[in-house]
Amino acid sequence: MDHDCVSDLTRKREEEEDEDEAYWASVRTLYEKTPNCSRPRPPKPKHAITVAVSSGALFNMMDSRKIYDEEGLEKYMEYQLTNENVVLTPGPAFRFVKALQYVNCRLRELYPDEQDLFDIVLMTNNHAQVGVRLINSVNHYGLLIDRFCLTGGKSPIGYLKAYLTNLYVSADSEKVLEAIQEGIASATMYDGAKDTAYCDTQLRVVFDGDAVLFSEEPEHGIKDHGLDKCFQHEALADNKPLGQGPLKGFMEDLGRLQKKFYAKDERLCCPIRTYLVTARSAASSGARVLKTLRRWGLEIDEALFLAGAPKGPILAKIRPHLFFDDHMFHVEGAQKFGTATAHTPYGISQK
Repeated sequence: MDHDCVSDLTRKREEEEDEDEAYWASVRTLYEKTPNCSRPRPPKPKHAITVAVSSGALFNMMDSRKIYDEEGLEKYMEYQLTNENVVLTPGPAFRFVKALQYVNCRLRELYPDEQDLFDIVLMTNNHAQVGVRLINSVNHYGLLIDRFCLTGGKSPIGYLKAYLTNLYVSADSEKVLEAIQEGIASATMYDGAKDTAYCDTQLRVVFDGDAVLFSEEPEHGIKDHGLDKCFQHEALADNKPLGQGPLKGFMEDLGRLQKKFYAKDERLCCPIRTYLVTARSAASSGARVLKTLRRWGLEIDEALFLAGAPKGPILAKIRPHLFFDDHMFHVEGAQKFGTATAHTPYGISQK
């Protein structure tokens, strides 16, 4: 091969290398400018605390629902497609989801490779085409929700176990009952006041005691034997742990994450705070409650025994992102004070 041919081949190779370098430089620039590339990776489902949220709990879908009820599915679909670039307004679970996202952010600051995080899944029986409006709304608010389940008119409840769901919240009480029958910790969401000043730097969750954190055993005792006899029994049984209730698992999840912050000397500024607000009396039945939590290895941050007094004023002071209770009159009372509530329809109080 003569010298000119070698020179031509060398130049061609250099030109190709320059073109390759320019191409990959453009790819890197595009990658760096792509918004989704800055999003943290979602945790692996088997390691995550999966919270499934219905579209009607995350966003206010009342107008859409009215069209569906009054004009049928086709008009509903047409409305959603026409308005797919109109952002949905926040629903009752919106602030809760934002608070979960903040906890994830703080955890990853302390533990960059942490996988024990909240993973939010949007569960809805909406059709796939409606998903465009949901995605647009999720992205508008900067919500880190990567997993969607759109079931095209069928109930999504059958997918909850497949998604390894730890907690399901919905605005549809019938779906919540379905989920409970499947053994999933679930609650029906009700909105609080729009002007409630929620804390943006701390997830606050309030649990009722019986039939929420604990079993419904004491409520059976009250119904069968009256309040006084039940209190006597509780005092005698204060060393016997209460049975576990439907939300014990979620409380354990919160406690496990709290300990990760404590391990980094972040107890005083932990972004999770838990509360027990119960109608029980501390004097007659409080010891059994606290000893049960101790036996379970759970640290509740604040325990408030109200001895039958209304919960609404206390909740207004706490301003929780979520208040779990099995009695609708407590839920309704809390709503009057602007609290976002989650009705857990378990136990004898539902009959």
